[in-house]
Amino acid sequence: MLPLLRPLALGLCAALIPAASFAQSAEQFYKGRTVSVYIGFAAGGTYDLFGRLVARHIGKHIPGNPTVVAQSMPGAGSFTLANWMYRIAPKDGTAIGIVSQTMAIEEMLKSPGANYKAAEFNWIGRATSNVEITLVSSTAKAKTVEDAKTIETTLASTGAGSPGEGYPKLMNGTIGTKFKLVGPYPGSMDGLLAMERGETDGAFTSWNTLKTAKRDWLEQKKVTMLVQYALERLPEMKDVPTMVELAKTPDDRELFAFYVSGGEVGRAFLAPPGTSPERVAVLRKAFDDTMKDPELLAEIEKARLDFAPATGAQLQKIIAETAAVRPEVIQRMQSILQK
Repeated sequence: MLPLLRPLALGLCAALIPAASFAQSAEQFYKGRTVSVYIGFAAGGTYDLFGRLVARHIGKHIPGNPTVVAQSMPGAGSFTLANWMYRIAPKDGTAIGIVSQTMAIEEMLKSPGANYKAAEFNWIGRATSNVEITLVSSTAKAKTVEDAKTIETTLASTGAGSPGEGYPKLMNGTIGTKFKLVGPYPGSMDGLLAMERGETDGAFTSWNTLKTAKRDWLEQKKVTMLVQYALERLPEMKDVPTMVELAKTPDDRELFAFYVSGGEVGRAFLAPPGTSPERVAVLRKAFDDTMKDPELLAEIEKARLDFAPATGAQLQKIIAETAAVRPEVIQRMQSILQK
C-alpha cells in the first residue's frame, strides 16, 4: 500500500506549497510597507468616515501588518480619485480607494471626466449600502417635491458626475421640478454647511450622515426630507417618498431605478486595474476580516452607523450588471444630465 500512497502524499504536499509560499511572500511584501486608503470626497461625509474607519483597522488583517494611512483626494465628485486610481496609482496592492457609488453609472453615461472603466477595477468590498436624500432647510418655501415643481429651490451641488447633481437634474427633466444647482462644493458636509449658512435652500447627503453628524437637525426639526433615493422606503423615513415612486411613466420608473441602483454599491472600496489576482485576494480577505473585527464593530455601534457589508466578488457582479441596462435608458439619461 505504501507505494500507492506515496504519490498521493507528494501531490498533497505539492498542492500546499504554492499557498504557503504565497502567504509568506504576501507577508514579506507588506511588512514594513505603507498601504494608502484614498478617499475621493472631502472630510465630514460618510465616504470619509468609512474610509478612515477601514484604514484604522484593516492593517492588522493584511499579512505583514503594514502601516495604513488615509489620504483625502477630493474633486469632481470623486472623478479625480477614480481617474488617478485607474491610470496612476500603484498596482502592487498598496493603494485602495473609496469613490462615488455612482461611478459605474457615470461611466456608462459618458459623463465628462469619467476616464475609467469601472468593471476593470478590482473591487475589494463594501462597508454598507447607502440611501441618499435631498433635504431642505425649515426656512425653505418648498416643503415637498410637489412644491418644488412650482417653486425654484436652490440645492448645493457636489459637482458634475456626482449624485448630488445627477438626481436633481433627472427630476427636473422628467417630473418637472425646479431645482437650481449651486456650487460645486467639495463634499456633502460642505453642502450642508452652505444650506445652514443660507447660501442654498437645500442640500444632498446620505441618511446615515444626517442622522449621525447632524442628528440635532432632526430632533429640532431644522430640516425637511424631500425625497430618498432608494427602491423602497427606509422604515426610518416611511413618510418620505422614494425617487422611484415619483415616476410618472414606466420609462421614468426604469430611468430612476437604474440611477438609484448606485445605493447598492454604497461605501465600497477598490484597487487599481492590473493589481495581481494574488494581491487582490489578500486585500479582499483582509477587508472581509476587517468587517468582522470586534473593534471596528464597536465603533460602528457607538457611532450608530448603517452597516451592511458585501464581498468584493458581490460588488464585481453588481458593477457588471450595471452595464446590462437598455441603451435607450442611457441615451435618455444622457440627454437630461448634459443640459
